[in-house]
Amino acid sequence: MNEKSRLLEEFKEWISFVSEIREMDWQITIAEGKWSVQDIVSHILLWDKYFFEAAISPILNNTPLTLTHMDFEQFNQDAIEYGKTKTKEELIKMTIQYRNMILESIESFEDDKFTKEYANGKFTVISYLRDFIWHDQHHIRQIDELKRKAM
Repeated sequence: MNEKSRLLEEFKEWISFVSEIREMDWQITIAEGKWSVQDIVSHILLWDKYFFEAAISPILNNTPLTLTHMDFEQFNQDAIEYGKTKTKEELIKMTIQYRNMILESIESFEDDKFTKEYANGKFTVISYLRDFIWHDQHHIRQIDELKRKAM
């Protein structure tokens, strides 16, 4: 299996993980004063949406990327507030939808698009996947630990 295939398989793991989140765990916070499971799902959903719209779709369509420098704290807070306006089912459906759009797009990329530097060297698809696989795994570990404590 080449690196692109391996990374896409790892990036896909979030879909099965989020699909199996139980209703009883949805509102539980990972620690005192920290995010709930719902907040984490909404947070990842909106990062997927942002990167799909600002980077992956433009690469697919050979148009300029629209990545911008942003206030990550504000983005994350907005994601949490957004999540509160949706049901568990809506958030999970949208999470799967955006993650699949990213996966399908990247699967269709020729190797040069997968490794090419975009936005003056500030973005590569391979680095994006590596970073967000780590990000997914970080939150998966948090939720798994929460579930172990709840048993």
